[in-house]
Amino acid sequence: MLRVFASAKINLWLHVLGRRTDGFHEIATLMLPLELADEICVERADALELICSDPHLPAGEENLAIRAVRILEKQTGRSLPVRLTITKRIPAGAGLAGGSSDAVAVLKAINTVHELHLNESQLLAAAAEIGSDTAFFVRGNAAICRGRGEILESAGDLSPLADSWVVLIKPPFGVATPWAYSRWAALQPASGETQTWKHFPLRNDLEPPVFEKYIALAAMKNWLREQPSVEAALMSGSGSTIFALFGNESDAQELAKRAQAHFGLTFWTEVTRLKLPRA
Repeated sequence: MLRVFASAKINLWLHVLGRRTDGFHEIATLMLPLELADEICVERADALELICSDPHLPAGEENLAIRAVRILEKQTGRSLPVRLTITKRIPAGAGLAGGSSDAVAVLKAINTVHELHLNESQLLAAAAEIGSDTAFFVRGNAAICRGRGEILESAGDLSPLADSWVVLIKPPFGVATPWAYSRWAALQPASGETQTWKHFPLRNDLEPPVFEKYIALAAMKNWLREQPSVEAALMSGSGSTIFALFGNESDAQELAKRAQAHFGLTFWTEVTRLKLPRA
């Protein structure tokens, strides 16, 4: 049995540049991995089986982890029966890419468990069939992602961010990514507000269309920015998670307690760190 971890991500900035002829949207975004991660156990089995700690997630062919197996089977021309046991810590519909991260972790794990010897280019090709943000998880490092998310560039020197802490807050509803982008295309809103954090720009162009419908998210962001210990706050991806950034753990933990008391127990709250190299 092989145990792997599938990290969540946040977008430090997300620019939507327009709709492409293939129906996707051209984007440019800086994605950062988090220490928050789902745990996945992968072992050879007589048949493909998925066991997930979240009973609300689909367990059949529509699950991205199952889709990852099917894509590898098609790519290699082999049956690849495994038992997947996923312990979810990243909520669905949160803008944290938990499903995509799980799927790529499964690709990598099966490559090891079934000794497929696929190289990074082959894994990237398989990941591209799953979704637009999967290339990021194949490499697993902070990156600028362009195109529809599949073109990766170096994020440059992020050492000023290495000791940062993050508080994630998600209300008891998700936001569908296709809807968020289609709403952006329909409204063509002005660019999202730009903040600056440790000399890095923060902006999410999906905030205006998403906040128009989900006014609770705008209220969450405003509340976070009013807290004296919060250095910056932004929506991640298409939502519905709003994240706040801190320079130390104690401020992050204290804010998380206040947020839980303010928003209530139906809101998911998590304290984590950016997963960046530290001295």
